[in-house]
Amino acid sequence: MLHPVLAHPSIFMNILGFALLLAPLVLLHEAGHYAVARLCGVRVKVFSIGFGREIFGWSDRQGTRWKISMLPLGGYVQFYGDMNATSQPSAEVLAAEAAMSPEERASCFHLKPLWQRAAVVLAGPLANFIVAVLVFSGFVMAFGQVRALPVISAFAAPSSAQEAGLLVGDRITAIDGQSVDDFEEIRHKVLPSPGETIAITALRDHRELTVRVTIAAKTVRDEFGNEQKIGMLGIASGKLALVRVGPLASLGAGLKQSVDVMGMMVTGIRQIVTGSRSVKELGGPVKIARYSGERLSLGWVEFVYFSGFISINLAFINLLPIPGLDGGHLAFYLAEAVRRKPLGSRAQDWAFRTGMALVLALMVFVTLNDLASLHLFGS
Repeated sequence: MLHPVLAHPSIFMNILGFALLLAPLVLLHEAGHYAVARLCGVRVKVFSIGFGREIFGWSDRQGTRWKISMLPLGGYVQFYGDMNATSQPSAEVLAAEAAMSPEERASCFHLKPLWQRAAVVLAGPLANFIVAVLVFSGFVMAFGQVRALPVISAFAAPSSAQEAGLLVGDRITAIDGQSVDDFEEIRHKVLPSPGETIAITALRDHRELTVRVTIAAKTVRDEFGNEQKIGMLGIASGKLALVRVGPLASLGAGLKQSVDVMGMMVTGIRQIVTGSRSVKELGGPVKIARYSGERLSLGWVEFVYFSGFISINLAFINLLPIPGLDGGHLAFYLAEAVRRKPLGSRAQDWAFRTGMALVLALMVFVTLNDLASLHLFGS
């Protein structure tokens, strides 16, 4: 079904949507770090939304500086003992460790047990993951869940599934060995994998058969003309049913959807690395701002649902094992657990420098990618 192409929102709407989307998600991410740090007795020096020079802020009775900073592309929590916003240990604090009072030692992040440091770092991405689960669960509870048996009722023309030998009436039971109980699960497995070959197991006349199907690639457009390449089998389900579910079942559905979305992100990264997807599909802050404005212009329901996907994105990106990100810290802690001692300060310093250079280079690349997609430099 073709959508009428809508006019793109104004720059003001994009900026407003970006601010309303990112600020709460960053706040909740950093609040996760902050809450677990306080539970572990860590002194928090700075809680910042954004990077760079402070625009305004205040200090609380515990000595934490709460502030809004100039570059609104994230945020950070700086603990006692940190040298900078990436939580590298301060050389001065480490050198003065022997002279610290018991109170200072107890509040220093880098002197906490390994499991507490890991819990503090993991709390940020976990907070974003929980937000996504709650968003998706709320939508399932409010609007119900679409369900249909994974039985083929018809084929599109052309259909890669039909060409592979599947027939109307076949019930798909597994894809690549993973069981399938609902037609929606087929979509989640197929949409992110155009061009890939999968093994489909189906039941026909009480007999099980397995065929290999190459997923067709199709370019689709949304209401604003944004293009996306997706995978298609060319099959239709039978009768759809909208099922009302309770709070516990909604939480389960929200959790499953969140895990599925994160799995699709892993698949997307793998496809870009292997070359089956173009790096042009990577998006950065400009594209997020554009999509935020578009979803906001369609109403709060669309915007809040979109926020669930961005929250998962924040969790996923921060868990990548790149020094400077939460995943980089967790990788260091894993190495520390295996070696039974931290990596040397020189090795950590070089790793953080390299990691931050990689993050900055990636940010520049995706921003240029975003600008190119807007055709600011011609077609």
